[in-house]
Amino acid sequence: MYRDDFLQKKIGERISNQSFRSLRIQQGMTDFSSNDYLGIATHELLHNSETDFSWNAGAKGSRLLSGNYPLIETVEKQIALFHAAEAGLIFNSGYDANIGLLSSVPQKGDTILYDQLSHASLRDGIRLSFAQSFSFIHNNLNDLERLLKMATGNIFIVTESVFSMDGDMVDLPILVAIAEKYRAHIIVDEAHATGIIGEQGEGLVQSLGYQQKIFARIHTFGKAVGCHGAVIFGSELLRNYLINFARPFIYSTALPPASIATIQNSYALFPTMHEQRNHLNNLIQYFQAVQIGFEISPSVTPIQIILIPGNEAVRKIAAALQVENMDIRAILYPTVPKNAERLRITLHAFNTINELSKLITLLGQLSK
Repeated sequence: MYRDDFLQKKIGERISNQSFRSLRIQQGMTDFSSNDYLGIATHELLHNSETDFSWNAGAKGSRLLSGNYPLIETVEKQIALFHAAEAGLIFNSGYDANIGLLSSVPQKGDTILYDQLSHASLRDGIRLSFAQSFSFIHNNLNDLERLLKMATGNIFIVTESVFSMDGDMVDLPILVAIAEKYRAHIIVDEAHATGIIGEQGEGLVQSLGYQQKIFARIHTFGKAVGCHGAVIFGSELLRNYLINFARPFIYSTALPPASIATIQNSYALFPTMHEQRNHLNNLIQYFQAVQIGFEISPSVTPIQIILIPGNEAVRKIAAALQVENMDIRAILYPTVPKNAERLRITLHAFNTINELSKLITLLGQLSK
């Protein structure tokens, strides 16, 4: 037995404060947990398309060596056109994309200002950068402007269009106006807006017509798009920069042709899923209108938050819902701030009104 008992101290701390996490497989439950908002993965819709699954399962190397091929270049151009971007560069995941962008672009003497609720991948990328960085109060653009007045060098403002643990959105028009005033560059992570926000699921930035005013947009494929990977959109100059300096891109084997073909087929599918997006919006409105005894955060997105402070308290409620065959997870400290623990309920186009009504009834009973 290898002597790795030095790890037990940190594990023990997690156990003692009710924040220890473990992997589980939950099958046959009503899905109120996954990020498969449109049901593309759940219903295996891409397997019913004309995807050619004879594509290679391996790319054979990084794209700068032996891993580049015509299909991946074609798909980058196709989805850049869909997102009204000059150019795009595909990464193996949203995490890789955020790390690659933020660790390589801002330089020493520059300033990164980021929403304090930015995703861990954004924060990790910022941590790897040589630029100075400061967080601003969540969606508080007055606090952002306070920091902008003290910023030096090239200034980068980092935010999400839809925040993954709160379900709220950035006030993009005001953010753009402030950024233009201070000549700052905006980076928007569109992970939870892709496929959902906009008439065709094009994301918040594009749906509001601000794509020409944003330095970089990150769209990921592992949520509503139903597959895997991510892309960074920006100028052709930014694309060439990332090819040369983004270490997760340079030093990773490329996504295989089979994955790229799946992305291509999803982009042919999800923009047409108007009925699914309409049903999803009806579920969101229905849930937001109920009174259940718990505090429900305002959200017009599939991410619905019920605040239940305390790790032990929120885990107890989640466990009670799981007994009733509801796949709902507790979000614990330290993933979210202490006393802001919550149930993260994710609505999907395949959830029914009856399923949601049952959930609402159970929550009302558990709140008493």
